[in-house]
Amino acid sequence: MAKQKTLFECQACGLQSSRWMGKCTNCGEWESMIELNNEQIKYLKETSGVKNKNIESMAQAITAIKQEEIDRFSSGSKELDLVLGGGIVASSLTLIGGSPGIGKSTLLLKIAGNVAQSGKNVLYVSGEESLGQIKLRSDRLDANSDNLFLLCEINLQNIIAEIARTEYSMIVIDSIQTLYSEDSPTASGSVTQVRTITFDLMRLAKTLDIPIFLIGHITKDGSIAGPRVLEHMVDTVLYFEGDSNNELRILRGFKNRFGSTNEVGIFEMNKNGLIDAKSITNKFFSKTTLQAGSALTVIMEGSRPIIIEVQALVSEAHGNPKRSSTGFENNRLGMLLALLEKKLDLPLGTYDVFINIPGGIKISETSADLAIIAAILSSYRDRPLSSQTLFLGEVSLTGEIREVSSLQTRLKEILTHGFKKAILPAKPIEDSGVKCFVANDVAKVVEWMFE
Repeated sequence: MAKQKTLFECQACGLQSSRWMGKCTNCGEWESMIELNNEQIKYLKETSGVKNKNIESMAQAITAIKQEEIDRFSSGSKELDLVLGGGIVASSLTLIGGSPGIGKSTLLLKIAGNVAQSGKNVLYVSGEESLGQIKLRSDRLDANSDNLFLLCEINLQNIIAEIARTEYSMIVIDSIQTLYSEDSPTASGSVTQVRTITFDLMRLAKTLDIPIFLIGHITKDGSIAGPRVLEHMVDTVLYFEGDSNNELRILRGFKNRFGSTNEVGIFEMNKNGLIDAKSITNKFFSKTTLQAGSALTVIMEGSRPIIIEVQALVSEAHGNPKRSSTGFENNRLGMLLALLEKKLDLPLGTYDVFINIPGGIKISETSADLAIIAAILSSYRDRPLSSQTLFLGEVSLTGEIREVSSLQTRLKEILTHGFKKAILPAKPIEDSGVKCFVANDVAKVVEWMFE
């Protein structure tokens, strides 16, 4: 009798191997390989074969293919519509991730209530909470509607049966890791289960033309738990950013087949749940006199300019100097510090340097380089900067200050909030009403930045 072949599968990325490995060679995770039983191996063999071999696929000229019209409807939240590219797309599969308590379930229950109150039937499926818990949150969010239906279920087949019984316009799954399919013999949350369930839900969304939102748990490193194929299969991937102890939340798109991934949504957590931030003025900066170590700049989040405050602390090191940053890339901070030591002969190698971006926002562009340097110099000399001046510019390794994109939009935002001066690498083409000082080298900025 032939011996059954042993098969191992990585629970982090789905890699299969005929031998056990302490570290997965694909994703690098330790102790993630588990042995599959005979039933699981049989299932994988049955589902991996090529079906419908008699069906022939015919290639078509791209010029002969008609462009599909994207059907969208509003979620009732301007911030979410902005991130999605203009609204919810019918037949789309959207994955939302974020740390526990950040507001994923709160936001989607509120959105489900908004859509239901517009007259559409919405199904909210929960595998983690009871009906009473969801109803309690719905009362607080004012999301109650006769068109909003709740279902506590983790069996995918039962969920599909409910969807077939009633015509729904939107479905929310909370969360994808809690579901299991009878077609797969593995445990809930495993790589095979998540892959199978996501494929079935994707086929359901495309066939019935229903948008489906999935909530995903995240791992310790901040990525969505489960196989990476989960993010490849869905149409849109959104991540919540921000501190759960802070009232502000930022929803950022990392993948969007129906729009741009540059836009962000800004939400505010209050007693009524997670709502659109009506005004972000003074949320990321203070209009009072700046303390030593603070500088102002304006960054672009998609098409939206946001004025932020950059904070720096430079203090004498006792032992090995520390470099730490929150909301700013650590490697870029090290580059800017090395530049200051080289160009300005500052002995920063004997100082601890800490950078903080208030409000939980993360800087993903280089236009804040000049503001970072200004804040570091301000803290090093213990001299405050002008609260009416903003710093804009990318700093190169040679100390040159380079121009930034969307300059007119940034200057318009500066003027809107009553600021009068800006330090730039070049004069703007149009007159914005802001007094601009040109500085194309870091050394020149230092001469008059403390005026």
